Amino acid sequence: MTGTSTETHCPYCSLQCGMRLAGRRTPEVEAWEEFPVNQGALCRKGWSAAGLYGSRERLTSPLVRDRATGEWSAVSWDDALDRVAAGIRAAQAAKGPDGVAVFGGGGLTNEKAYSLGKLARAALGTSQIDYNGRWCMSSAASAGIRAFGVDRGLPFPLADVEEADVLVLVGSNLAETMPPAARHLDRLRERGGRVVVIDPRRTPTADRGDLHLQPVPGTDLALALGVLHLLVAAGAVDEDYLAARTTGWAAVKESVASWWPERVERVTGIEASEVRALASLLGGFEARSARTSTGEKPKVMVLTARGAEQHSTGSDTVLAWINVALALGMVGKKGAGYGCLTGQGNGQGGREHGQKADQLPGYRRIDDPAARAHVAEVWGVEADALPGPGRSAYELLDALGTEAGPSAMLVFGSNIVVSAPRATHVTERLESLDLLVVCDFVMSETAAIADVVLPVTQWAEETGTMTNLEGRVVLRQRAVTPPSGVRSDLDVMAGLAARLSDVPFATEPEEVFAELGRASAGGVADYSDITYDRIRSEGGVFWGGERLFGSSFAHHDGRARMLVVEHRGAAEQPCADFPVHLTTGRVLAHYQSGAQTRRVRALPDDGPFVEVHPLLAGRLGVATGDPLTVSTRRGTMTAPARVVTTIRPDTVFVPFHWVGANRLTNDALDPASRMPEFKVCAASLSPVGQRGTSVSKPGPAS
Repeated sequence: MTGTSTETHCPYCSLQCGMRLAGRRTPEVEAWEEFPVNQGALCRKGWSAAGLYGSRERLTSPLVRDRATGEWSAVSWDDALDRVAAGIRAAQAAKGPDGVAVFGGGGLTNEKAYSLGKLARAALGTSQIDYNGRWCMSSAASAGIRAFGVDRGLPFPLADVEEADVLVLVGSNLAETMPPAARHLDRLRERGGRVVVIDPRRTPTADRGDLHLQPVPGTDLALALGVLHLLVAAGAVDEDYLAARTTGWAAVKESVASWWPERVERVTGIEASEVRALASLLGGFEARSARTSTGEKPKVMVLTARGAEQHSTGSDTVLAWINVALALGMVGKKGAGYGCLTGQGNGQGGREHGQKADQLPGYRRIDDPAARAHVAEVWGVEADALPGPGRSAYELLDALGTEAGPSAMLVFGSNIVVSAPRATHVTERLESLDLLVVCDFVMSETAAIADVVLPVTQWAEETGTMTNLEGRVVLRQRAVTPPSGVRSDLDVMAGLAARLSDVPFATEPEEVFAELGRASAGGVADYSDITYDRIRSEGGVFWGGERLFGSSFAHHDGRARMLVVEHRGAAEQPCADFPVHLTTGRVLAHYQSGAQTRRVRALPDDGPFVEVHPLLAGRLGVATGDPLTVSTRRGTMTAPARVVTTIRPDTVFVPFHWVGANRLTNDALDPASRMPEFKVCAASLSPVGQRGTSVSKPGPAS
């Protein structure tokens, strides 16, 4: 607290920008210049973050829906929780402990994510828990664990980006998705460094770069193989580093021998000369910075994001780019290496403390006997009573309401109807449940089909920690008085646990965080030495240290693993019926499913659109503003065309903040991370005669 304002953090992306909020009832956002991540800068969403307070759409009473009439009735909290508890008992009586499922979110605080895993496993005894972060960072997480022995999105502070000589952004549009971070690109270039952007669209991020490569969606892995081939051929790899700090190099080197630039061009659509230009930058053959002009090797940093990761080959794609960084000897050097640009607000912490299907707090594996014994002792239960691994997010949703799947589900911090792949099918599965309970502060599309909706506090109405993309644990402090009638998610979990078990649950965030610290102690993500007081005094605390991998990696022998990966391509390729690639993503004014940002008046909401190249638009006979129908094997949507020169002629783009885009996307899964293939599928286009936007019922699923 400073004067009449409270220091807290933005409710949106993984930067977790610091801000001050002034006013307890009608808060105003003010700059917090001293917080190092954003130094007072905020994007449009951050400056307008308080816009939901006082909204007429805010939920303030538990609601129960009559399935026969569809009408909602307000009930007391005791009545609502009693109904939910009774529904859970009925589901588990019929189907056993796994008759109930729990679905979390990457925006929940660490305290909530931890308590949610405890609720599922200790109070409910179910293995059926996962969360929407499975659809965000899981491929990079899987690759990081396999290569380095640990998953921390950025193993260094974000500001280290400025010290790189060459920065490669693979599938990231950070100028729009996390605008305050874009200043690091500008500072890098001011000191003579170069920025490479790999994206099928020419985005505002690409406009701030020096080299933009536009691959066919789903071919980033092939590009990495080709780049490594050229680095080997030029003798640019760091053999001493590879011998001292890695295993597996010989097999990886052999595996890229056939990826000459012309082959890469045929697969990716990137001209062989551009592939060579990228390799020259990375290997130091083409120098512009003062550092490289003296003959020193350039410091190279590779950052991946959802554009490269949300594929059925996403984890292998990340491994391929990690191999490039390792081959150059960059990982562990300041201002260089590999990192993942985590997306959701608590995308890092949310995947560390028990929401994932196979996980216990501290990034422990749930099938590890020692981990089970440790956590069970903290929770006061028997280790044998804890369930084993459950289904991953999409597989869990796909099983809902089936003979072998759960018949009841609790949802915290997720708008599944908008954000799930093959969304119409998933919505049907949700509607088949005997009981669907949603905790939210507005009537989201998922809440609208629930049986019980529980109104919960939002963002600045509660205190809790978040772990940003750097692994920096920060403290969101309560700055606003919540409206009468709402409760925190922690209160909801404690209320259900009291009705369904004898496992004690704390509701004060600082007490929960201390318990999380005990449960995570000795784990990979060990928070046991972090306290609220430390976070306040230090401006955030990095778990594991500010920078990782300086002298060793987290594998038992201290070495990184270089793994052979092969290009397989997208699960669904264009054909005569579906001749173009469809890709999806975010726009500047909105965030995730849009449940918050679409309700902030200060943010423009023009609805979805279809971005199409002039060559393709000409063949279709459409102009900007004309309605265009996009169809895939899973569904159809119609939205206005935006004719732009910044996208590949064989690709169309649709933003996913509205109902529609994810009715089209493919549910093919990465075999390692279980990430769905959001970023590419085959589609067809057809102009329609009526202006406007609509979404129609999809055809049969593939």
